[in-house]
Amino acid sequence: MGKTKVDRRVLRSKLALKEALLSLMAGKSFSQVSITEIMETANYNRGTFYTHYENKEALLDEVLGELIEELIAAFRAPYDQVELFKVEEMPATAVKLFEHIYSRREAYTVLFQSDVLPMVKEKMFSAVKRISNEDLEHETTDPINRELMQAYSMNALMGLVFHWIEGGFQYEPAYMQEQLVLILNYRPGAARTHVRK
Repeated sequence: MGKTKVDRRVLRSKLALKEALLSLMAGKSFSQVSITEIMETANYNRGTFYTHYENKEALLDEVLGELIEELIAAFRAPYDQVELFKVEEMPATAVKLFEHIYSRREAYTVLFQSDVLPMVKEKMFSAVKRISNEDLEHETTDPINRELMQAYSMNALMGLVFHWIEGGFQYEPAYMQEQLVLILNYRPGAARTHVRK
């Protein structure tokens, strides 16, 4: 019973420190945030901070690590329970990626407006690409190169996600889910040009 109380206290203090970091990053760059400010905002002392984290970078790593774990779970949702995953048969409701990001939009907004944005994007992209590599064997018809097809797919997906976040969540998650499924099944024909001769 005592262990549960300690665990809850640890979780509470770590959550307060993470929330304090994001709150401070909403007003200034990560490089300008000090450990003292984090402690004061979270209402904890220096000892508590250093019990959990070696430095503010370790605290940020944990914030990002939790988001990435949730991102991976959301990415896997459409195919988690099936052996053969057919994109053309996937309903929009199976896509959970946008729901996850929207549910954590405050954190994503702060991170996407911060000086650590390049690292955030790289971690998100790398995680999705790694999971796609591990989980999915992309079927392509010759002469399409599987490696190139996957690179194209992952860049397109994450480009769409980044565009949505950077646009301030202009569209609802359900709309983004529907659009993604339509895009995945779209087979473009001719394109009209605006080049004037």
